[in-house]
Amino acid sequence: MINVHEFARRLSTLGAAVFTSDDIVDLATAVDVRISPDLAIDANLAQRLLDHISPALPVTGAQIAASEWPPPISTRPVAPPMLFSNPGAVDGPAAQPGRPRGSGPARTGRRPDSRRTGR
Repeated sequence: MINVHEFARRLSTLGAAVFTSDDIVDLATAVDVRISPDLAIDANLAQRLLDHISPALPVTGAQIAASEWPPPISTRPVAPPMLFSNPGAVDGPAAQPGRPRGSGPARTGRRPDSRRTGR
């Protein structure tokens, strides 16, 4: 567990932005957590706070709240970040062949009558 000042210092070492303890208190307020500068931050709280930082940082709450800092560097290569030019669009084939909507007999437009006549 670490305090708010240490959490802010560790965040500042990870990205271009510099975080202060006031920034961490504001971030906690945004995620509905009451926090004060002397409160200890555990891995769960750290993860909740990290989940609301944009852009995402390359650490987990457990790593940033751990006693060892910076986290050990893995020997496995890191996958390159994926970039999407338009994250909401899906491109399909240029020309899709048309197909009939139904394979059954054509309907007459009237619903079948559930009442039997002629009783």
